[in-house]
Amino acid sequence: MTVNRIGLVVHEGRAEAAHAAREVRTWCRDHDVPCTVIDVWDEGKRRSAREEVEAAGDPDLVVTLGGDGTFLRGARLAAHHDALLLGVDLGRVGFLTEVPATMVHEALDAVDGDRITVDRRMLLTMRASCRLDVPGDMKALLRYGRGPLLPPPRVRTDCATAADWGIALHVTALNDIVLEKLSHDRQVSAAVYLAGQLLASYSADALLVATPTGSTAYSFAAGGPVVSPQADALVFTPVAPHMAFDRSVVAAPDEPVAMRLLQRSGRAAVSIDGQLRGVLEPGDWIGVYRAPQRLRAVRLEPTNFYGRLRDRMNLTDAPAAVADGEPAPLWPHSTPVPDDLSHLTFSRARPLPP
Repeated sequence: MTVNRIGLVVHEGRAEAAHAAREVRTWCRDHDVPCTVIDVWDEGKRRSAREEVEAAGDPDLVVTLGGDGTFLRGARLAAHHDALLLGVDLGRVGFLTEVPATMVHEALDAVDGDRITVDRRMLLTMRASCRLDVPGDMKALLRYGRGPLLPPPRVRTDCATAADWGIALHVTALNDIVLEKLSHDRQVSAAVYLAGQLLASYSADALLVATPTGSTAYSFAAGGPVVSPQADALVFTPVAPHMAFDRSVVAAPDEPVAMRLLQRSGRAAVSIDGQLRGVLEPGDWIGVYRAPQRLRAVRLEPTNFYGRLRDRMNLTDAPAAVADGEPAPLWPHSTPVPDDLSHLTFSRARPLPP
């Protein structure tokens, strides 16, 4: 594709991000491409998602400079504009970001020259029984250590509102939507429904619904399964539940997950991609379901998700590998894929650097 306009999502307060931003602006100047900078921190005040969307103009490529958190902010912009998303890695984990900062120019050249692979990632959205809001007396406490809060999501005016089906909210989540307890001595107690049918009532520290992309985030830390980002599924995972059934449930993409707070539950926070966006009272509910749009993420090479998983989790240091005396080969086959297997996906791993 030919890049016509770039939206640059960057934390200008970080020196390495500011340096990488200058590299992107230089490329844009050399290629006569307009570039709009969306600084996710503006003199210490976070912009709302709506303000960021409006500030971005109408980009056909969104570039994020940071870690996975910055990538998640850029994902909302890219999904809104149906733009491609390129993540430049300045973080520590980098499950989502694609290229190191030293390769910014090469990456932009590859996008402009259409020498890329595009991943189409599933997104989540939601309805709720009420508007989401964060009570004023909680904001100072919750802000401590994590910076200013994002405002509550807006109500979608293009969707019908009904008592049974609730209010449609402007929510786009790439990783997960979470109900979590607000008080140390009061758990979240909620009835959980899959595809409109009651599954069980849980008392837990948190209840979360993740995408396949988000299966390696909070859900993974809570003992949930690793799901290929090429799959379509909703992963429901309870966090520290007080019940024998503590397993995740993987639902089909058209099977929504709803969570209704029981009357004796403590209040619950609603977090969207790690950002607290509202508080629910007993009797309130949310419904989480697949969004109609998808995120289009840029890859410079075909996705090697399992190789990235192996590297990020240091799986080559597993006891079995150490006991065997030598590492297993990254790709055990040297001949072409047989015809009867040609419809399957086999991604060759790049050799490890010396």
